[in-house]
Amino acid sequence: MLQFSKYQGTGNDFVITDNRATKTTYTTQQIAHICHRKTGIGADGFITLEQHTTYDFEMKYYNADGNESTMCGNGGRCLVQFAYDIGIKKETYNFIAIDGSHTATIADNGWVHLQMTPVHTVTTIGQHYILNTGSPHYIVPDNDVEHTNVTVAGKQIRYNATFAEQGINVNFVQLLNSDSIFVRTYERGVEDETLSCGTGVTAAALVHAHNDRGFNVINIKTLGGKLRVEFDKLDDQTYENIWLCGPATKVYGGIINL
Repeated sequence: MLQFSKYQGTGNDFVITDNRATKTTYTTQQIAHICHRKTGIGADGFITLEQHTTYDFEMKYYNADGNESTMCGNGGRCLVQFAYDIGIKKETYNFIAIDGSHTATIADNGWVHLQMTPVHTVTTIGQHYILNTGSPHYIVPDNDVEHTNVTVAGKQIRYNATFAEQGINVNFVQLLNSDSIFVRTYERGVEDETLSCGTGVTAAALVHAHNDRGFNVINIKTLGGKLRVEFDKLDDQTYENIWLCGPATKVYGGIINL
């Protein structure tokens, strides 16, 4: 029996459980069942909050296909809100994830601000970009994101010969104005479009910086809601002090028989 909570951050939804006491190990098949939208709870990913000796907690993240994955930005924000809701109340949270340590705070408006890992490499392929913001992302400029078939176009890039083995997340990005973008994302592991992707909008924001040097604030529109990314741009390859900011909301809690 698994006691769980379901959270969503701009439509990116997760099943979360406190694993500190039970230290339960879940199989790939169990996690895929939990995330299945017809026969399970339904989610883009599964997250466990783990005990850690030096951090407030450890984050374990699994894709909807049941496999442990790289960092999930919206999942990290939801986990911070979950931690607060179960009694881990801090002014500043420090936790460890697969890509390293993270700092987070909960703002007065309820938004969770999550510090992301620095980026020191950006690869360009024509007008496209590849960078890793905790997870690997491919950025495609798009003048009409609303009408793009993200599932079809994203799958073609994700499964081409270059990326098929490891997979990559594909983001279609429309510049709305100098400091606002519209992002839609095809996520590996989910193998479909999600309503929002935290590491994806972070990657998209970095390459659409409006200040060539110094502090940037980029507002992001997604199908699931609004996010904001703040960062310092040192040069075209180097981005530091990166913060992903947005809402993280509990949907419901329950028990599922595995």
